[in-house]
Amino acid sequence: MRSDIPHHVTSLVADASRIAVLTGAGMSAESGVPTFRDAQSGLWKQYDVMHLATPEAWQADADLVWAWYQWRATLVRQAQPNPGHVALADWNSTAEITIVTQNVDDLHERAGSTVAAHVHGSLYEPRCSDCGQPADVDPQTELAHRMPPPHCTVCDGLVRPGVVWFGESLPTEPWDRALAAVAACDVLLVVGTSGVVYPAAGLPSVARAAGVPVVEINPTDTDLTDQVDYSWRATAATALPLLVAQR
Repeated sequence: MRSDIPHHVTSLVADASRIAVLTGAGMSAESGVPTFRDAQSGLWKQYDVMHLATPEAWQADADLVWAWYQWRATLVRQAQPNPGHVALADWNSTAEITIVTQNVDDLHERAGSTVAAHVHGSLYEPRCSDCGQPADVDPQTELAHRMPPPHCTVCDGLVRPGVVWFGESLPTEPWDRALAAVAACDVLLVVGTSGVVYPAAGLPSVARAAGVPVVEINPTDTDLTDQVDYSWRATAATALPLLVAQR
């Protein structure tokens, strides 16, 4: 794994004034946030995440699903932005940085960045499962195996997590912003994403079709490695501070 910056990446970034960054679970993992499929522990070891993150799971047992997402939100609140998050926030003072993330946490924002698109939603933007009205939900201090979801103040429907479940379409406005960002930038950095979840994994191809060079930053090969222009084998917390320092 390389800690130095490959020369071709240095040149691309040095010449770029508009940089788009697509971040995935590997970015947050360096802050101690388990990746989605590694998040099970304690009470939750017995459950397959695929049976907790679907509309069908919500219909079958909303109390169970709500409790699991409150547990996940609590894990993220205990984490802190890592040097990669901080570097992106600092970088915005010298270049136009547009962040598109697959992560449902708020670590980019807590580091000081503005996120253009949360394409998979957010743990901290719950909404009514019936009318779609955003809901204010106080952070949970006492977690349990089952927790009844709150009710919407508009229609009395159940408030659901503000994430995109398997089998659901991506929210239109964030997705449109993501498409626009990767097609209009000078270089796209793909950081910490495995490239297995579509349609977000198709964004690098959208960029390349628009003539935008794509750089993958990941410690290992991924499903995207053959679809990018350059790969840098490094972690987000190592690579991004180095890129900012050389600007």
